[in-house]
Amino acid sequence: MSNIKAAFKNGKAFIAFLTCGDPDLDTTAASIRAAVQNGADLIELGIPFSDPTAEGPVIQGANLRALTGGVTTDKIFDFVQELRRDVTVPIVFMTYANVVFSYGAGRFISTCKKIGIDGLILPDLPFEEKGDFLPLCHENGIDLISMIAPTSEQRIAKIAKEAEGFLYLVSSLGVTGTRNQIKTDLISIVEVVRRNTDLPCAVGFGISTPEQAKKMADVSDGAIVGSAIVKLLEKYGTDAPGYIGAYVKKMKAALR
Repeated sequence: MSNIKAAFKNGKAFIAFLTCGDPDLDTTAASIRAAVQNGADLIELGIPFSDPTAEGPVIQGANLRALTGGVTTDKIFDFVQELRRDVTVPIVFMTYANVVFSYGAGRFISTCKKIGIDGLILPDLPFEEKGDFLPLCHENGIDLISMIAPTSEQRIAKIAKEAEGFLYLVSSLGVTGTRNQIKTDLISIVEVVRRNTDLPCAVGFGISTPEQAKKMADVSDGAIVGSAIVKLLEKYGTDAPGYIGAYVKKMKAALR
């Protein structure tokens, strides 16, 4: 359906997550461009929400900074439309079902199509309830991206069979955040995924070092990194894009 498969056409994909408006939209734009110039294959953009239940303290902080700075969903839509003048890699939104519902699901998803969004990740949307959004996504050519967690167990095959875009494999129980070790038996999960779909799968939650990224990509099709990038924004503020570019370059090199 969408352009997401392009992110995986040149080997293992590096997926960079940023929260829109942290600390401001100009810095978000510069950070995205720096990430893409240094090898990011897909950009995952967080739409800030007041109660981001899947997020650890690092990304919760980013949400708070963005909302305090006055970011709104409409401002983010305008921002992405402008970004699409020169950023051609696939872009997906990560937000919460309430954000979509409160905006109006039909209006939200049709606007995603208009501005060039390729997919939508809703971590609080149970697989069994995706019917609230799936027809609208299909109507607008937007992939509704499914997540598989270590607790998915008997549902992994069903989720994989019905997946779109790519599969987001959650490496660890709990919320987002960097981790010293990732102990989940991802190989077994990926084996079930491979038996049930040809779609690529990428691992997220807890990845921060080149060594972790390579380990995750060795068993899947790519690595998703969020908290480590957001930490650079928290530390360096408007000067962060240069540091993000250097970090992405190092992580992408590890995947190769």
